[in-house]
Amino acid sequence: MDYEFFEHKADQGIRGFGNTMEEAFENGAIALFEIMCDTSKVEPKKRVAIHVSAASLETLFVEWLNALLAESDVEGMLFSRFKVEIKKEGDKYTLTGSAAGEELDGDKHYVKTEAKAATYSGLKSGEKDGKKFFQCVIDV
Repeated sequence: MDYEFFEHKADQGIRGFGNTMEEAFENGAIALFEIMCDTSKVEPKKRVAIHVSAASLETLFVEWLNALLAESDVEGMLFSRFKVEIKKEGDKYTLTGSAAGEELDGDKHYVKTEAKAATYSGLKSGEKDGKKFFQCVIDV
């Protein structure tokens, strides 16, 4: 498993791991959607583009997750596959990525919990067991 959850008083902490920071961001996104549903039941039928920027990689992680939540809400979709490319441009980081999934179907997708937003609470990055990680707390 390339993501994990961690305890938080009222909300849910997530941590995405990867051999690269991009992979850690992608796995963090899977963790986010696992809070909401069983992503193994979400087929990657439609792809949406995501573009965000931030002053640091940690804040970029939060911006990425919040952009995914916004797209999910606007499109009425759940996502299960993610692709990310991160570049440093001047004094900021930019993420160009995509999320693939399908429209929410009450008969097919059991919705566990609503994720309202990725927060700056618990925001951290680093390395654990030779893998990069990014983490934050999700407001549920």
